[in-house]
Amino acid sequence: MNRILAGAQRAVDYYRDPEYFRQLLKIGVPIALQQLIFSGLGMVGYVMIGQRGDVAMAAVGLANQVFFLFNLVLFGFVSGAAMVTAQLWGKRDVAGIRRVLALTLWLSLAISTFFVTLSELIPVKILGLYSSDPQVIALGSDYLRIFAGSFVFFSISFTYGMVLRSIGNVRLPMVISVTSLGLNILLSYGLIFGRLGLPELGVVGAAWAAFVSRILECFALLTMTYATRSPAAARLRDLLHFDRDFFGRIMKPVLPVALNELFWSLGITTYNAIYGHIGTEALAAINIAVTVDNLALVLFMGISSATSVLVGNKIGAGKPDEAYQFAGRSLGLGAVLAVLVGTVVLLTRAPVVALYNASPAAAESAYRLLTIIGSLLWMRMTNMVIIIGILRGGGDTRFSLFLDGLIIWILGVPMALLGAFVLDLPVHGVYLMVMSEEFAKWLLGLRRYFSRRWIHDLTHLSTTVETNP
Repeated sequence: MNRILAGAQRAVDYYRDPEYFRQLLKIGVPIALQQLIFSGLGMVGYVMIGQRGDVAMAAVGLANQVFFLFNLVLFGFVSGAAMVTAQLWGKRDVAGIRRVLALTLWLSLAISTFFVTLSELIPVKILGLYSSDPQVIALGSDYLRIFAGSFVFFSISFTYGMVLRSIGNVRLPMVISVTSLGLNILLSYGLIFGRLGLPELGVVGAAWAAFVSRILECFALLTMTYATRSPAAARLRDLLHFDRDFFGRIMKPVLPVALNELFWSLGITTYNAIYGHIGTEALAAINIAVTVDNLALVLFMGISSATSVLVGNKIGAGKPDEAYQFAGRSLGLGAVLAVLVGTVVLLTRAPVVALYNASPAAAESAYRLLTIIGSLLWMRMTNMVIIIGILRGGGDTRFSLFLDGLIIWILGVPMALLGAFVLDLPVHGVYLMVMSEEFAKWLLGLRRYFSRRWIHDLTHLSTTVETNP
């Protein structure tokens, strides 16, 4: 009993740090709130599309796979750059932050242009990789051609928003993103069903709603960033200047993050292609489960993102021990919260599935998928905090690449192929086999955290002459 009481007292003492909770709440809560609203409204939008049946759900799900891949490749470069700007903000190097922003913006524009070109020219071939159902492919292609027009605007908003968050300004991108998403849902309602004086366009109407809202989001964020004279308000000469030596120094830690997201996102799209070839009902079930999964993870996205900023700031300020302690507190706090959220998922899975106009087979598979998601949320949350919050915040991008970008191909994809095409399992059985990847990451990630070998100071990468904003 004495040992238990002593252990409980040590845990209380470990979390008795008002600075940690103050900074976590300041950064994490707005991010989590944004993700909550984003995922919640996204679920509302998908429920509206779901009223059109399994084909409509599968078609939009397929089209969104292209955006998913684009988003994660973009996230790789931008979050890698944000990792550097968080540490630069620890030294208040505004000139260095603006140089990193300019470099990232040009990379983002190049990535978005590439994905727009593919989506406009060969949408049928792309979606054919995920499904063999001609109705799903045709409807998804119509949706993708319109939706892809928003990719360039999204890349600009995403770049500025990520840099703003890395310097502690989470409120501005949150407010603008949430407002944009609210407009998207309103327009989707009008254009899908022919309400609010708008024409009834069905699934294509949802694509037009996303296109319009992304454009307005971009212009609103740029206007407010420069009107408030934010440290992220880079001047035109900053944006047009290119320094090859600086590019090489920044890309050294950023490139592993980008490759990480590329390999991981390709792995996830491979999973979805496997699910899609199981059948249209399987794909519809996965899309239902993913909307709930995204909603369940919002709190931990806030914790992970806040941890990355806090860890980066501490390392940049020359306080590695505090960075280690902050990271450990996030792991423990997140684990407790993940058990609670996972329990909620398990208790609400039946009424949630009932919201969709899904076939009985799709509904049954979605229910079983949510059982797995709720039961294993604690493990996936730990991996999220380690990879996004600790390894990237600490600049340990090479190990992050191995842990998140390569294990999915070493273990996850082979297990998915085995389950679907050799064992002939249903979609929830295949998904359970895929979770072996998460278990491996959990073991290796915790070992890396305790080793402290993830702590790297990256502030030396920016050598700037001017330091005034």
